[in-house]
Amino acid sequence: MLLAIDNGNTNVKFALVDDAGGIVQRWRIATDIKRTADEYAVWLVQLLEMEGYAREDVTAVVIASVVPRALHNLQELASKYFGVEALIGGRAPVEWGIALKVDEPRALGADRAVNAIAAQALEAGDKIVISFGTATTFDHIGADGAYLGGSIATGVSLSLDALYNAAAMLPRIAIEPPPSDSVIGRDTVSQMQIGIYWGYVSMIEGMIARLKKEIGRPVKVIATGGLAPLFQMHADLFDRVEPELTLRGIALLYANRAGA
Repeated sequence: MLLAIDNGNTNVKFALVDDAGGIVQRWRIATDIKRTADEYAVWLVQLLEMEGYAREDVTAVVIASVVPRALHNLQELASKYFGVEALIGGRAPVEWGIALKVDEPRALGADRAVNAIAAQALEAGDKIVISFGTATTFDHIGADGAYLGGSIATGVSLSLDALYNAAAMLPRIAIEPPPSDSVIGRDTVSQMQIGIYWGYVSMIEGMIARLKKEIGRPVKVIATGGLAPLFQMHADLFDRVEPELTLRGIALLYANRAGA
């Protein structure tokens, strides 16, 4: 089985993928560049065993990483505890396999590349992929699967943390929709909820509208990341929500690898 690893800025996500490309188990842990291979193994091997799997069931490891300083320990996890050499997304034999039509292709985040691969497998025609993570990214994927560019905005959690840390009298609040559609709050907490939630919805709506106008062709909007369902539930912004888009892209990267 394949162990797909999405090494993000906030969390490292692990997925066990069967031979048919289906995700059968998934786990996550906070990103920490100081976490050693041994520490990863103590945590991950126990989780595998709790679900009825053994280390020997993992026959390949693929990593898509946007945190270079954490990559070495994940590679050591693969070699020391699973007996395989980890494949790194974007490097042979798991090159992206899509055109990156931007000025600095080598600077594109691995998560955005694998999201493009997964989106192409889901929808024909042009696509907008919105990923809610540490940052919120908006990407245009062409009908042929090429990555055509996008934009980066501050993530919701970062915005909320900045507000709390910079304003002495504002409390820390959870990210959740306000109790009504009103954008006039009557107390501090409700005003913060309105500003964060409906303010962010307005930004997303505006960005989608601008992207569609610039693309000028029919386009599907695909959202991923932990907060995507929360926004879709109350604002109906997207054509589809795919929480595991990045992990599915990594699985496809392995399935389509050179020489497979």
